[in-house]
Amino acid sequence: MSNTNNQTFMKEQPITRLVLSMSLPMVLSMMVNALYNIVDSYFVAKISENAMTAISLVFPLQNLVNAVAIGFGVGSCAAISFFLGAQKKREADAATTLGYIFSFMHGLILGAVCIAIVGTFLKMFTSDKEIVDLGFRYAFIVFLFSPAFSMGMHAEKVLQAAGRMTETMLCMLAGAIFNIIMDPILIFGIGPFPQMGIEGAALATGLGQFIAFVLYVSAGYIKPLPVDIRLKEYLRPSVIKNDLTSRESVAFRIYSVGIPASLNLALPSILISSLNAILAAWSQSYVMVLGVYYKLQTFLYLPANGIIQGIRPIVGYNHGAGEEKRVRDVSLLTLGLAAAIMAVGMLLCLAIPDRLIAMFTDNASTIEAGAHALRIICFGFVVSALSVTVSGVLEGIGNGKTSLILSLCRYLIIIIPAAFVLSRIFGPEGVWHAFWITELITAIIALRLKPF
Repeated sequence: MSNTNNQTFMKEQPITRLVLSMSLPMVLSMMVNALYNIVDSYFVAKISENAMTAISLVFPLQNLVNAVAIGFGVGSCAAISFFLGAQKKREADAATTLGYIFSFMHGLILGAVCIAIVGTFLKMFTSDKEIVDLGFRYAFIVFLFSPAFSMGMHAEKVLQAAGRMTETMLCMLAGAIFNIIMDPILIFGIGPFPQMGIEGAALATGLGQFIAFVLYVSAGYIKPLPVDIRLKEYLRPSVIKNDLTSRESVAFRIYSVGIPASLNLALPSILISSLNAILAAWSQSYVMVLGVYYKLQTFLYLPANGIIQGIRPIVGYNHGAGEEKRVRDVSLLTLGLAAAIMAVGMLLCLAIPDRLIAMFTDNASTIEAGAHALRIICFGFVVSALSVTVSGVLEGIGNGKTSLILSLCRYLIIIIPAAFVLSRIFGPEGVWHAFWITELITAIIALRLKPF
């Protein structure tokens, strides 16, 4: 699976060209993923508003599984990139191989646990039996695909660590486009396919993830990677020859970034569940508004995350090679690009918030409440680019703990108490104000870290 091509282009190419060549394929694929999220929710909303509420309530558990899979992949990518930059191929092989083993275990365990608890979890937020039933039927199918999704995320990061962004983009696009096409076919029963309703949305999602996984792995075999998978060697109980290449030391490096990165991504699950509990005290329509907002904001944060994914291998490689000035220059360029994306999102939310919300519901009062929420929340978009960029750079250089601190501020320490207190003063509107207040405070903390 390996080849003799080196990765020195990551420290030799002009920075702007390098960042754009690595990031633009990821931004495009993230935009398609964002489109999938919107399309999926659009078709589910056509089933009923209860169906949309159900998947909004399932989202925190779904995000938890995604967070562990993606976060662990980030840890693998950081480790592989670092070892390739330091010219330590054996350690890079170890990180690749152990990543596949651990990601399968993560997906299997989390999928089983989520299926077991989803019914009880849904009843914590609603007493509507139809919503609980719809949520369980959707979640059961989605979580069956958790092992494939988890391994697919690791396979994606292996390609990214090797600088193979175009192939990563094509594989991701194939899975997302399949999902977009199959959503209405399986939900409404078009052609020879039966009408499956909300189960159809779940099946389309799972099959799209599985197809992407198969394509990621195939891409690594069609055009060999600079790393090898050594399953037989790493499944043996014996430790490899020296401490640097031992399973334990390589696994520690992966998890030292992977655990904080997973927690970073899992924190929105805690946040959304907490905010759902606060908002449900007024109306289920506010719960739906929050769910719709998180679907819409993927159009902003997924493209920004695409840039972050593109620069992580660059940052990791150059950090491993001792090119710290290059790390700084890449980071500053990334910050500018992320801020530009967020500015566009802010303008859209100020200009046409009602049209954005109307994609998901025909209820006039829900549209009005959602538009008002978007106008308030969007004031935190641009400033959030700083903490998002800093977190990505810190993960790229292997400093997952500090990245976790920023995410704790954004998703737990500041926003939940602020939302609770402000909701007691201003009602549901206080929850929306908590978003931009949190982003501003977290950006100030990020600046204090002086990451660049």
